[in-house]
Amino acid sequence: MALSPPSPTLRKLSPFISLSESNSFPLFNRTPLRPPTCPLPILSNSNFSSSTDALLYVCRCVSEAGDLGISDFDDHESPHTLPHHLPDTWHVLGLGQAMVDFSGMVDDEFLDRLGLEKGTRKVVNHEERGRILRAMDGCSYKAAAGGSLSNTLVALARLGAQPIGGPSLNVSMAGSVGSDPLGGFYRSKLRRANVNFLSAPVKDGTTGTVIVLTTPDAQRTMLAYQEARKCGALVAITASDVSCIERHYDDFWDIMANYADVIFANSDEARTLCHFSSKESPISATRYLSHFVPFVSVTDGHRGSYVGVKGESVYIPPNPCVAVDTCGAGDAYASGILYGLSRGVSDSRSIGMLASKVASVVVSQQGTRLGVEDAAKLAESFAFHCQSKS
Repeated sequence: MALSPPSPTLRKLSPFISLSESNSFPLFNRTPLRPPTCPLPILSNSNFSSSTDALLYVCRCVSEAGDLGISDFDDHESPHTLPHHLPDTWHVLGLGQAMVDFSGMVDDEFLDRLGLEKGTRKVVNHEERGRILRAMDGCSYKAAAGGSLSNTLVALARLGAQPIGGPSLNVSMAGSVGSDPLGGFYRSKLRRANVNFLSAPVKDGTTGTVIVLTTPDAQRTMLAYQEARKCGALVAITASDVSCIERHYDDFWDIMANYADVIFANSDEARTLCHFSSKESPISATRYLSHFVPFVSVTDGHRGSYVGVKGESVYIPPNPCVAVDTCGAGDAYASGILYGLSRGVSDSRSIGMLASKVASVVVSQQGTRLGVEDAAKLAESFAFHCQSKS
């Protein structure tokens, strides 16, 4: 049966990831070419006009960051310079937003007092950001190099830190950060997590921030494709959110149909891409999308997830856990998918099960980062599982 994309068009898409490996990708029936050498022309700093050039579906602030007391880069490193030593090749490259997260645990009364609606996303200005952080002064909160893309890349770097089932993974990211203290903090944190940050900071620019407020019920309130394909890399994109899809619908479909090998979406985003009603099941959307994109990953919260290949969909049950903080669950899930693909695994169910386990580990803790020890255990368990099936 011939299918065509639904018609109702990024210039900016949210996170783009390319995978390049010396091994073949059996799910995609092709062997990639030699990984691209570093750096690619598309990583020129001129491609990032400013650190505020980002999608506005998250709470962000574009104010000066000097008053936040953030100075976590090495003393010998200027916040205006790039790393001196980069690998000759990399296995994973991510392009997307670079945001510093301020996350903390609050109660419902805190949200009511500040007039914030639970579970929503809101754009805030400098004054509002300062007011919220001052109100959090008595709470326990922390700053982290965040953003959906970096969450996924850090988890992937930790999963691939050891040569289990293949070589250790070189992971890199390019994005827009300012020359302010937050920009230095962001790049330093990624470097310490073994993720190379390739973009020079924007002179006199400021780095975007996100405030993530999590209540005891685990609800959170949140304030280059052609070149990759020519290099033989697998191209993975995320659907961002429903409003972004609606604004750039035709662009999403152009990229999915012509460049994407992998797409990540939640159930609402998948239905929006398919022009399905809310009554349609996620499995139907997964099947439909997999006619156009070789590998489809659709998450459905605590109900589980689906992976789709060639018009078929496999249900992945959620891994049992006690939810503490759901922030970063989807990013962690994506890292599991990418890790499985980077290791050349052809069993989509096994890849989905790994992704579910990675997400459950992150959900059961506060914060969005997969721990080093947890990553090593997951990678070893996955390798053992794959060997036992072969």
